[in-house]
Amino acid sequence: MAKHLHELIVFSEELSLINSPAFYDCIVHLICTEGGCSFRYNDRIFTMSKNDIAVITRPQLITDIKPDGNCKCEYIAAPGKFLHNLLPANNYSIQGSVSLFDNPIIKVDEIDASRFRSDLANIRNRIDNIDHRFYEELMGSLLQTMIYDLFDFHAKTNDNILTTDRVGYITTQFFTLIDGGRPKTQREVSHYAEQLHVTPKYLSDTIKRVTGTSVSTHIYNAATAIALEYLKNSNMSVSQIADEMNFSSLSYFSRFCVKHIGVSPMRFRTAGAKG
Repeated sequence: MAKHLHELIVFSEELSLINSPAFYDCIVHLICTEGGCSFRYNDRIFTMSKNDIAVITRPQLITDIKPDGNCKCEYIAAPGKFLHNLLPANNYSIQGSVSLFDNPIIKVDEIDASRFRSDLANIRNRIDNIDHRFYEELMGSLLQTMIYDLFDFHAKTNDNILTTDRVGYITTQFFTLIDGGRPKTQREVSHYAEQLHVTPKYLSDTIKRVTGTSVSTHIYNAATAIALEYLKNSNMSVSQIADEMNFSSLSYFSRFCVKHIGVSPMRFRTAGAKG
């Protein structure tokens, strides 16, 4: 039986639980409020001190958590798929996620730390408001605010978030294609490899190594965001959207939506109309 969103968004102050199996499909957004700690992530050691923020996109890669005697923290864990679907396809999250997988720590000043703690408090205070008729939209808007604040914090000190070597060049160019909306009609890895003059295997290995996520996942996340924009904000029929996005058939588009959004496009629109 599918869990309600209320059961999937978790606020906690228990640092030792951030790599819990319950969070493996989640993204963890954490701030150190006192003291400090260290942990191993993606085979590298990272340290945090007061006001440092960490964005952990793959909690299962966290090991060797070592808080000092004064360490205090708080964090929100929320489903990655739900968070991805909150944002438009053309956004800072794509290249920012590359940088954050390499180094998940964002150092902020007291003002920005206070803003982030306020974002967490707003989410924490509404998690249990499950009788709200627009609960998913409510939580989505609060999480979206937190994410855009994080984009702002990260962008302030990460103007150049990829290296200039070949790996960095290929990665940058791949995300330029994604950012430009190419997944609207092109969802095959081979298409992107051809555009970048590399083999599909080289592209797949490079993107997986740099981001920790497969090429297909990045493509489908962007395509899902585009599909959601059409379903929410256009007067086109579902069949017209399928054609516009170059799906070979309406049934294929429906299967895509069920897999990546969680419901069929007709059911998604019906639920939106009832809301």
